[in-house]
Amino acid sequence: MSNYQTRNSDMEIGEVYFWTSTIVSWKNLFNTDDFKNVLLNSLKNLIERKCIAVYGLVIIPNHVHLIWEMLTINGKEMPDTSFIKFTAHQFKKMLLDSDLKMLDDFKTDKNDRNYMFWQRDALAVRIFSREMLEQKLDYIHNNPMQEKWNLCDSPEEYPWSSARFYHGEIIGYEFSTHYLDRF
Repeated sequence: MSNYQTRNSDMEIGEVYFWTSTIVSWKNLFNTDDFKNVLLNSLKNLIERKCIAVYGLVIIPNHVHLIWEMLTINGKEMPDTSFIKFTAHQFKKMLLDSDLKMLDDFKTDKNDRNYMFWQRDALAVRIFSREMLEQKLDYIHNNPMQEKWNLCDSPEEYPWSSARFYHGEIIGYEFSTHYLDRF
């Protein structure tokens, strides 16, 4: 790994990262809005607790990209760890109530858990400049338009992305922080 690319557990307080976390086996867990809302609600909670700032995001059917900053420890753990744990717990709870067959797709033989939703070692790339942040922000905003996904015709059309926030639509993205407030 290069000196700016780390495992998520190596992220530092006060640094901005482009962060990608993927669902186990690239399963399309985020095909329904309920699961996407779990991610947003977890982020909102961490923001309200002043643990993180979110400068950009996109939720794709099997992964999430964030540009975020860890502001403080959440209890005894880094906020990204809290995010992964909380969302996994919510996914399990939702699938127990609605789709046991899909829940079986996430069974694991790991000693410390029965189910695993997120792949280990999310990718965290430290952002060193405004230009680098803007490049990553363009990437995540254009991600839903990739031929593989074809989720929208323009970035601001996709409701699960901060592109709308950067095009002036604040409703639903009140939790976001404009990157110019940081850089």
